[in-house]
Amino acid sequence: MTSLSAKAVLFRELHKPGDPVILPTVWDAWSAKTVQEAGFAGLTIGSHPLADSMGKEDREGMAFTDVLGRVREITAAVDIPVSVDLESGYGVKPADLIDGLLEAGAVGFNLEDTVHKEDGRLREPQEHADLVGELRRASDATDVHVVINARTDVFLRPDTGAPEERFGSALERLRLAAAAGADVLYPVGARDPEVLRALCAELPLPVNAIGFPEQGSRVQFAGMGVARVSFGPFLQRALTAEANRLFLPWQ
Repeated sequence: MTSLSAKAVLFRELHKPGDPVILPTVWDAWSAKTVQEAGFAGLTIGSHPLADSMGKEDREGMAFTDVLGRVREITAAVDIPVSVDLESGYGVKPADLIDGLLEAGAVGFNLEDTVHKEDGRLREPQEHADLVGELRRASDATDVHVVINARTDVFLRPDTGAPEERFGSALERLRLAAAAGADVLYPVGARDPEVLRALCAELPLPVNAIGFPEQGSRVQFAGMGVARVSFGPFLQRALTAEANRLFLPWQ
């Protein structure tokens, strides 16, 4: 576990508010090697592009074993730290989830509060924090401090209230996750610069924001106080659009 432990420490240290680590979101060994060869310090595996690459559905259309098989291929292809989007946890026990990730060579993961296997319900704030706490304790039982990126989906869900209500709900949920042992906080869907700036100022841990690879820049997110930028499904979508452009003369 020594090398994994060192990678986990390095990965955690990369998260610096105002000096964000850029983690391009990948789905297979080719995309991961492309990211490493471009000079990035780490990467994240996205559930949506991963599911698309397997011909499966996002929102836990994959099994945890499906995910781990691809994680192993990716970690065998690159040396940089790898984090994995684990959606809402696939219904797997926390200790088994941590053991599976480490066996596959990953050192971090995202955990969202939408429970796809239960009709997409949103976990209660303390319920989600309790799961984060269980995962932290499972990680602490190993030699690796797995980097937990606690995600809330309230900005994606109009059913959680008006925009100002969603801001307050996100703060509550992410503060509870921080207290439970998260390392990074992910208010996915918060794209307004002022909202992101306020979240970064008010939350007690580094904040992950989502970026569009063909828009914006690292400097832009640094100015908001963000500590981590990933691309979700948007890198794969941008490459799909470019592939379609290349195909045009051949159709």
